[in-house]
Amino acid sequence: MSSRTAPQEIRVSPDRRRLTLRFAEGPEASFEAEMLRVLSPSAEVQGHSPDQRVTVAGKRAVTIADIVPVGHYAIRIRFDDGHDTGIFSWSYFADLDREWQARWDAYLEELAAKGLRRDA
Repeated sequence: MSSRTAPQEIRVSPDRRRLTLRFAEGPEASFEAEMLRVLSPSAEVQGHSPDQRVTVAGKRAVTIADIVPVGHYAIRIRFDDGHDTGIFSWSYFADLDREWQARWDAYLEELAAKGLRRDA
């Protein structure tokens, strides 16, 4: 997955729970809406420093309501829960594609440690 060029295709699944990016020079990358929502690069989720990061729970059923291009470097995803402040750059997607399992495992551990759940 390229971190510098826009994908050739951005596709949302019919159930609105998966986003797939297709780049010219590599395989597709596919992301669950729940993962994109809870790992959103927005300041609302990530904070302005690591100690301000928020653990977002109860988003198992979240869906993608809309996608808006941001220049040639990113998209803004609007989720059905109203969250729309994350700007997902192609480099963020490349990092997420490489590190998704570690990030997802860390998220699940954090939920458990805080007594939170994926279901609303």
